[in-house]
Amino acid sequence: MNKEQTIHFTGIKGCGMSALALVLNGEGYKVQGSDLPKYFFTQKGLEEAEVPMFEFNPENITKDMLVIAGNAFPDSHEELVAAREKGAEVVRYHKFLGELLAGYTSVAVTGSHGKTSTTGLLSHVLSSMFPTSYLIGDGTGFGVVDSKYFVLEACEYKRHFMAYHPDYAVMTNIDFDHPDYYTDIEDVQSAFEAFGRQVQKGIIACGDDERLRQIDTTTPITFYGINENNQVVAKNIEKDTNGSHFDCYIDGELFGHFDIPTYGTHNILNALAVITFFYLNELSAEELAKHLKTFNGVKRRFSEKKINDITIIDDYAHHPSEIRATLDAARQKYPNKKVVAVFQPHTFTRTIALISEFAQALSLADDVYLCDIFASVRETGGQVSIQDLADLIEKEAEVLDVENLSPLLKYKDAVIVFMGAGDVQKFEFAYERLLSDTMPNKQ
Repeated sequence: MNKEQTIHFTGIKGCGMSALALVLNGEGYKVQGSDLPKYFFTQKGLEEAEVPMFEFNPENITKDMLVIAGNAFPDSHEELVAAREKGAEVVRYHKFLGELLAGYTSVAVTGSHGKTSTTGLLSHVLSSMFPTSYLIGDGTGFGVVDSKYFVLEACEYKRHFMAYHPDYAVMTNIDFDHPDYYTDIEDVQSAFEAFGRQVQKGIIACGDDERLRQIDTTTPITFYGINENNQVVAKNIEKDTNGSHFDCYIDGELFGHFDIPTYGTHNILNALAVITFFYLNELSAEELAKHLKTFNGVKRRFSEKKINDITIIDDYAHHPSEIRATLDAARQKYPNKKVVAVFQPHTFTRTIALISEFAQALSLADDVYLCDIFASVRETGGQVSIQDLADLIEKEAEVLDVENLSPLLKYKDAVIVFMGAGDVQKFEFAYERLLSDTMPNKQ
C-alpha cells in the first residue's frame, strides 16, 4: 500500500468501513468507496472529508486499486467479482485493520454491548493528551501519522476480531447476540476466550459480568466494576440530571474522583474501563478526570435534540440489554417525564431468538411503539412479524407507519426514544417534521 494507490471501499457506509476510510484519508491516502444510494448516518463524515462515494458498480473498480471489502458483502458481490477478474488486490475489512495496528500501542474494545461508547470515550481522553488514531463503530475515524496509540472497536460477529492481536483489549460483557452466526451463549464465550488469548499485554474486563468472570485465557486480566470483588471499583456513586459521579478505588486505595456527563450505570462501567487502562499504563488520573468531563458522546448513542417541549433521543440500541441501558439513562436524566419507546427490530433472526427479552425490556418504557422489522443484507425475510413482538409486550404497543406518525403528536413535555440499528431514523426525521409543522409560531 502506498499513497499513490487508490483504496476503494466496497460498502463504505458501514460503520467500521466509513471510520477506517476516514482514518486512511486523514493519513493522506487516496480513498473512495461505494454503497447503496440511500442515506445512512455514517456518510456525513465522509462527505465532510470530501471522500468520493459512488453507487455499487463493477465499473468503479480498476486493476491498480486496493479494494477493501465490507464484511456484510459476500465474495459474489459484483464489485468484488470485478476486482478479482481485473487483478485488483482484495482484502477483507477486519484483516486489513489487523495489519494496520503494527507500530502503535493498540487497544481493541470489544463486548456484546457498549463497544462504541467505550471506544469513543477512550479515544476522546487519549487524543486529548497524545497523538492518537482511532476507529469507532459509529462511523467516526481519525488518523495521525505519528500516533502513539491506536484505539479500535473490535466486532465479535463471525469472529472478525480474531484478525487482531492488540496490546490491550477491553471487554465490556458477553451476551447472546448474532443468532444468525452463533449457536448459543457458550459459542459466544468461546470466541471471546480465543480472542483474549491473542491479546499481547493485558485484558481489561468488566468483573460484574458473569461470563467474563469465567473467561479462560492466559493473558493477564484486570477486572473493573461496581461489585467489591473487582480490582478497580466505583464507590460513593451519585447520579443526577447532570450525569454520574463516583470515587474509584484500585486494590483498596483511592485512585481518584470522577465526574462524567453521561447517564446510566453502563456509562459508569465504561468510564471504569478507561480508568483501568490509565492505571495499567501509569497515566495521570488528574488529567483523565479533566478530560472525562468533556466527553460529548458518540453518534447514535443517546443523541438528543429538543423540538417544542419534546425531547427526542436517538440511540443505536438493537438488543434487549441495550434497550434496558438506554431507558435507564433516560430515566436518570428525565426522572419526571414520560419516557416513550419507538423501537425497530434489526434482523429477523435476532427478533426470533430474543423476542421475549425484547418484550420485557420494552415494557420498561411508559408507552411503546414499534416499526416494522429491518432486514439486513444478510437475510431476505423470516418467520416472525412485528405484531408477534407487539403481542408479547405487557402494555399495548402500536405499530407505526412512517407515513402516519400522528399517534406520537399526543405527547406533551415527554421524552421520545427512537431505538434501532436499521433505518429507524426515517421515523424519527418524519416525526421531527411533524413537530416542526405544529410549532405554535408556524405560519
